[in-house]
Amino acid sequence: MKRFTAYLLIALWGFAATGCIDNDIPYPVEVLEITALEGEGFTLGPDDIDPAARTVTLRLDERIDLRRVTITRADFNHPQTQTSVPLVGTFDLRTPLYVSLSLYQRYDWQIVAEQTVSRSFTVEGQIGATEWDTENCIARVYVPEQGFDPTAVKVTSLKLGPEGCTTMTPSAEELTVFESVRYVDIVYHGDIRERWYLYVVPTEVTVTLTAADAWSGVIWLYGSGLSGAEMGFRYRRAGEESWTEVPDVQVEGGTFRARLRAVPETTYEVKAYCNEDETAPRSVTTEGVAQLPNAGLEEWCLLKDIVYPYPADASPFWGSGNPGAAIAGGAVLTDKCTDVRPGSEGRYSALLESTYANVAGIGKFAAGNLYTGTYVRNAGTNGIITFGRSFTLRPTALKCWFKYECGTVDRILSLPAGAQMEIGGPDNGAIYIALGTWTAEEYGTTEERGETIRVGTDDSPICIDTRNKGSFFNPRGKDVVGYGELILDYSVDEWREVTIPIEYVATDIRPTHVLVVCSASRYGDYFSGSTKSRMWLDDFELIYE
Repeated sequence: MKRFTAYLLIALWGFAATGCIDNDIPYPVEVLEITALEGEGFTLGPDDIDPAARTVTLRLDERIDLRRVTITRADFNHPQTQTSVPLVGTFDLRTPLYVSLSLYQRYDWQIVAEQTVSRSFTVEGQIGATEWDTENCIARVYVPEQGFDPTAVKVTSLKLGPEGCTTMTPSAEELTVFESVRYVDIVYHGDIRERWYLYVVPTEVTVTLTAADAWSGVIWLYGSGLSGAEMGFRYRRAGEESWTEVPDVQVEGGTFRARLRAVPETTYEVKAYCNEDETAPRSVTTEGVAQLPNAGLEEWCLLKDIVYPYPADASPFWGSGNPGAAIAGGAVLTDKCTDVRPGSEGRYSALLESTYANVAGIGKFAAGNLYTGTYVRNAGTNGIITFGRSFTLRPTALKCWFKYECGTVDRILSLPAGAQMEIGGPDNGAIYIALGTWTAEEYGTTEERGETIRVGTDDSPICIDTRNKGSFFNPRGKDVVGYGELILDYSVDEWREVTIPIEYVATDIRPTHVLVVCSASRYGDYFSGSTKSRMWLDDFELIYE
């Protein structure tokens, strides 16, 4: 998944620096960033550069020796950036590499490496998935107690170290006796040694319903059973007598899972089976459903000559950059429009228009935008907003109607790391939805005159401060539960209905907030895009099937 930041311009011009800055003389403030690293055996995507934490994360291939990571090129957002240590060379990344970037001020960054080694240990007739304790080099599998012969175990897969550079003693073929723990010694990268402890444990339990996560319109079922056996799930509504087979069960070794379509606010009983064995029934109740307030974009108001996407007497749910743009001669980025989607019973849609806002001969690019949250205030010539609204349900998709006029890029001030955009090329429109467990304590603060202040609220917890790129939203952040997006680099002249699937990181995490962001120019928060881009939006709908 690519990283897409807030896509919003709330500020109109001006820069401010944040963080650790040595600035005793009135030099220009230049916020310095690492924008790219190239080298051998690692990948680096836009999400792996975090300006807020000033951290670059290299995703290493499992065959690379952490002690010898080669970087061949380093790029920065300012061509005159100086570094405290050279960043081109070979480095030991078992611990972070710390580097200071300096020009007029100093910014401390760190480069860290993350490496995942694919491991496997399975045996014939295994029950469920292998249990791993990689920190202590322990792997454990379970087999049926009945008929188990510890002197005749057949290992079906064994991989404990990096691919292509690991030797193992004894080999998988020699491992047949598991009367107690078996030790396997591995060596990789020539001199790294580990001793692994392998267990084959007999058990009376042959099938387990490991999880049943009930959402609104779907129940996610997970089970473990005997590898190679017939496995599945059965269900019934509470009060019914007969059981029904759950279709489309996916089996992988000794684990299996399924997605059961369900009715909201309904109690079900579910159970797992393996051959003739069944688990005890488990009762689960599905959640309700809800839609976003003002989802049809029918309600608008005008307060102090500023257009807002909500009624004057209601609590705001949607926000836009209009309050910030208003200081540039009353520019309106987002407004109601009488061009509605086919078959609509409403009167209005939303029109998002990118422009070049100008006052007193000073101006900057501004993207038309609409988001769930609040425009808090101007910060000098910048803006501070909050993202998100309270929401605990788990929809599976966002549906809406849209049109898009994709302009030719005529303004580029800056871009996020890894982004591709050039003058004369197509602009990008963006619609995305995110659900997460953000808190105002962690995500809702900003800096004012050297002090940390809290801007986010329990209802709208994420603070976006346009003076600080590190505050921009990261869809791969640790507290993102689900995410879906639509990116447009072409025009759509007629109204089109689109369904944007939401991908969840897990099915057992309940979100606390929802975030929907729409922009006529995807990189508006970087003051880049086309002054000719326009997006029309109508009738949002959350799907729960």
